[in-house]
Parts: sequence; C-alpha cells; structure tokens
Amino acid sequence: MADDAIIESRGLTKEFNGFVAVSDIDLEVRRGDIHALIGPNGAGKTTFFNLLTKFLVPTRGRIFFNGQDITAENPAEVARRGVVRSFQMSAVFPHLTVLENVRLGLQRTLGTSFHFWKPESSLRVLHARGMELLEAVDLGPYARMVAVELPYGRKRALELATTLAMDPQLMLLDEPTQGMGHEDVERITSLIRKVAHDRTVLMVEHNMSVVSTIADRITVLQRGQIIADGAYAEVSKNPLVIEAYMGSSDAELGGAH
Repeated sequence: MADDAIIESRGLTKEFNGFVAVSDIDLEVRRGDIHALIGPNGAGKTTFFNLLTKFLVPTRGRIFFNGQDITAENPAEVARRGVVRSFQMSAVFPHLTVLENVRLGLQRTLGTSFHFWKPESSLRVLHARGMELLEAVDLGPYARMVAVELPYGRKRALELATTLAMDPQLMLLDEPTQGMGHEDVERITSLIRKVAHDRTVLMVEHNMSVVSTIADRITVLQRGQIIADGAYAEVSKNPLVIEAYMGSSDAELGGAH
C-alpha cells in the first residue's frame, strides 16, 4: 500500500447469484484528496461503497485502511477507525433541533449514545463543539430550529455536520447534491471543499459540474469495472468515458448530470 493512500482495494469483487456487480477493482484513495467515483446508473458505485463500509462482504479481494487489512471487520469496527459514510451515520432526526442532531453525533464519539437516563444538562459540555460544527456548515443561525423545518439543502448541510461530529478520517458521501437546485448545489459544493481541508473525501456524484469543480481525482466505473482514473481534464476526454455517459465517442464530456 502506498504511503499516501488512506484506503485501498485490491481485486475487490462482489457477485450476486452469478451477477458480477463489482469486478476486480484496484482503487487507491490518497490522503487529503477529494476523490470522486462516477459512472452511469448500474455501474456498481453503491455496491463499491457498501463493500468499503462493510455492509456487504466481498466475494473476493481485500480492503486496506491506513495500511491495515480491514476486509474481515464489521461496519462498527470500520466506523470506529474513522471511515464514516454520510447516510450511515448522519440521519437527521426531524423532531429534534439542529443543534440536538449534531450533539447526538458527538455523543457517539463519547460512547454515551444510549444513556437515555442522563439529564439533558450533562450534554452541555458538547454545546460549544456542536455550535462550532454548525458554524462550519453555515448553520449557526439555525441551531434552535427543529430539523424538519429546514429547507432541503440545509438538511444536507446538517447531515454533513453530523458526519463531521464523528471526527472522520475518511468521509464517504453518497450523492451529496442529489435533488438540489442550483443555489443549494453551489452551497454544498463549497461546504464539501471547506470540510475536506483536513480530511479525505470519497464521493459518489452524478453532477459533472460539481466533480469538475472540487475533485482532485476521478475514478469512472462502468459495469462494475474501472474504465478511467485520473484528473478531470484527462478523464473527461477519455473516449470510453464519453461513450459510457453519452452513448457516443464523438463528443467531449462536459457538464452532463
């Protein structure tokens, strides 16, 4: 495993009753990068995420995190190492306030998530850190608002904050801008760049304008296999990638969603 790699897969393969969803993937995510995983629907992106976070057991292959083989570990063990997936750990509780949602994420790191008998006052120690995280994603003014009342784009920002509360080394973001209008996409893109300043991000994203703006490196999957890997300028001109997205090798991949 390369010294600058935070997570790496070797020969990672997943079969479902004879169907090969992910086939012999060798992928290396460098520490400190924003690494985008893209590809048409059915390319195997979500399956690959599920393998990395151990929600699926690989048919073959190995996974290394910080140089250690984590192939046999369960999802909780991998999360404790600092691999946190946005939907997995950052579900928004709609009837709690924005700040209370983030404090629950902070509680997980203390191992007191299910100490329901503890008085509310015992959580005040988490208040300052919770507010720091909310300010980091521009949600400070919304701290007392009930989460269900947040606009959709702000809910996704709250998910980012609750993911950050887990203090991840590696954040796996699954379609962070899906379903958003242009203004929200720009806001979330900016927030991802901001929170990635001192950590590594691996993200699945369909919006090519987002990928071209913030990704240091891009890996393209098609039919469960890697067909291209590199910087956006290089990958966007690859005939295999253009054909996968556009059905033709005659045009350059641009801002397609």
